[in-house]
Amino acid sequence: MRHRGISFLTLCFYLWLSTPVGADTGDLSTIIERFVARQFPHAASHFWIVNNTQWDGDEMVVDVNTIVVERRRTEPVENRFLLLIVAGKLAAAQNIPLDASPECRPEQT
Repeated sequence: MRHRGISFLTLCFYLWLSTPVGADTGDLSTIIERFVARQFPHAASHFWIVNNTQWDGDEMVVDVNTIVVERRRTEPVENRFLLLIVAGKLAAAQNIPLDASPECRPEQT
């Protein structure tokens, strides 16, 4: 019985060590957070909301709204972006109107 308990604890210890710590660059929330922080470097605060995502293989299009409070303004500013993420990295970003209905679909030739 004691041998079984030690084996179980050893297994748990190795599984704990093999668990990745933190987010990698392929993590969607990390990619969006880095984009917003770079886009609005002087913001007092910000948050973002994902409206929609579409993906095909290693390519993903993310429709995201950002709400940013600039340091010298009291009213938050809302923006909307389409982000193209390829192989876990931000490849392109486009600012679109807030009320737009973007048509995100695979390119047809």
